[in-house]
Amino acid sequence: MGFLDISNLQKSFGATQVVKDFNLSVEKGEFISFLGPSGCGKTTTLRMVAGFEVPSAGTIRIDGRDVVRLRPNQRNIGMVFQSYALFPNLTVADNVGFGLRVAGVPRTDRAERVAEMLAIVGLADFGARYPFQLSGGQQQRVALARALAVRPQVLLLDEPLSALDAKIRVSLREEIRAIQRKLGITTIYVTHDQEEALSMSDRIVVMNNGVADQVGAPFDIYNRPATRFVASFVGTLNLLDVRVVDAGAGTVSLGGTTVPLGRQLRGDKVTLALRPEAVGLAPSDGRTLGVEGRIAEVHFLGSVIRIRVRVGDARISLDTFNSADHPPPQVGDPATVWLNPRDLMVLAD
Repeated sequence: MGFLDISNLQKSFGATQVVKDFNLSVEKGEFISFLGPSGCGKTTTLRMVAGFEVPSAGTIRIDGRDVVRLRPNQRNIGMVFQSYALFPNLTVADNVGFGLRVAGVPRTDRAERVAEMLAIVGLADFGARYPFQLSGGQQQRVALARALAVRPQVLLLDEPLSALDAKIRVSLREEIRAIQRKLGITTIYVTHDQEEALSMSDRIVVMNNGVADQVGAPFDIYNRPATRFVASFVGTLNLLDVRVVDAGAGTVSLGGTTVPLGRQLRGDKVTLALRPEAVGLAPSDGRTLGVEGRIAEVHFLGSVIRIRVRVGDARISLDTFNSADHPPPQVGDPATVWLNPRDLMVLAD
């Protein structure tokens, strides 16, 4: 049993079932991300853990205690919202100390705790300011400090960086992860941004249509997706529908080239997944299988050039680094795509 255990959790709104038999065990101090598209049930699941939604079925245990029937303020949970939810008429220090004041913490102890939290989030000199005097990133730091001030057992973050620009998001997600590690607090982080989930998490829960399609470490989620949805949602991916040549021997035909997959297959056709970084336009020690094609698209993305090669009925995307001395190929040029058959993943439906 983990520190936070969610068992057979379900939630319906009328006839619509938003969360379907969700199960997860989280260890103390672990950082978990719920990753998925809008409407997949990730925020609803988070809100049930927080106590803002009542489950239709299932249990939620924190440190062995069932909290389903407890109000949000009885669960010892810290919540950081996407919209910051700061009180505009209170100073930064008063916002951070609000939960402590409600809990009846003496003024002196409260002031010490607020000062400690503002120092942790890098806003030690901002206590006398008001929210309108802060940037978006600073306001989110205040919201984080407020959530941590009450010493919660579990910290919940609902897409806290989605309203910020890209550069600030990268900086702030690093700060959030560093603070979480320093305090050792059990954390659930909701996001639709795969880069955030991959870079911050101990484990990722990829949610799809109310269920967890896959739970695993970022490395495994990216390199060993369990379903077609996970493979296509996490990272850029080539999805190749190919004809099976010999199911027993595990060979398929890709653009007229027979490719050995090293595993038995079923049916006449299978879907293969291939990451762009696993493909090149030149052979290497690992990429020894060449498949003939023709350049279909070239997209200049700055430091990276994304190229799509037409191979039979399929198109394979690959990435190359930009070099001022080597211009990219032109659309219509013949090309050989080089790959290692071991990098081809056979996807489940």
